[in-house]
Amino acid sequence: MDKSTSSQVRGRALGAILSHALLRWESLVTVIITLLLFAFVKDPFPWWQDWFWLALGAVAEAALVVSTVTDPEAAQQAVAREFEKRFDLSAIRSAVSRQRLQSALEYRRNMLKLSKRHSGAMRVSLQQTISDIDDWIAHMYDLALHIDAFDNNELVGRDRRMVPQQIEKVHIRLERESDPQVRADLESQLQQLEQQLANLEATVNSVKRAEIQLESTLSSLGTIYAQMSLLGTKEVDSARAQRLRLEIRDEVSSLQDTIDAMTEVQSQRLRLE
Repeated sequence: MDKSTSSQVRGRALGAILSHALLRWESLVTVIITLLLFAFVKDPFPWWQDWFWLALGAVAEAALVVSTVTDPEAAQQAVAREFEKRFDLSAIRSAVSRQRLQSALEYRRNMLKLSKRHSGAMRVSLQQTISDIDDWIAHMYDLALHIDAFDNNELVGRDRRMVPQQIEKVHIRLERESDPQVRADLESQLQQLEQQLANLEATVNSVKRAEIQLESTLSSLGTIYAQMSLLGTKEVDSARAQRLRLEIRDEVSSLQDTIDAMTEVQSQRLRLE
């Protein structure tokens, strides 16, 4: 995720934490008790005023909210929930791609559990690693959408069937045509059709590579998870954690290159249509 997206996720997470703090059962009990005291307990002390109950209730409620908002565990869980909400897996039509993304998100959840076993600098380092994993999963989701865009493009399927037939027809006409101008037009048409076919095949191949990379990326994510599970609490493992982050960034860069290549191939095909 880029910084702006990450900030949006954390902003929504904060909103979710506040909502949870206000709707938790402790808050409901606090409100009920405050109202009961305000309504039925009058002047427990000579100097007491009814609105004191409301003030005390507000202070108690504020303390509950602050304790929830400042709870790092609650914050992490809220960010995790908001992160996963970004990815509507039902929008991924490919069952294979959808399953791989589900597995990737499961790895991420387990990584969060692993980070809780550590403390201090190691925990911070692992949380930074998981933040990099967020970029990884975001790119996997983007790649899955690109694969879907091709699989569900009826025009591509039609062109892959029709263009070879059109090329064959032009070849037959060229063999029979003797007029130089007509032959020149046919040759120009043939060149365009052959270029269109080449771009179609390039698109098909790019999608095949994307499918393979999505699978290999999930395997790499599993390897990263296994390496994280072996990290100890010693400070020396901080260097291993840093190496993990470098591996993740390389994988993210590779995913972005694949997405860029697919976009370029697709744009070339569209320019010819």
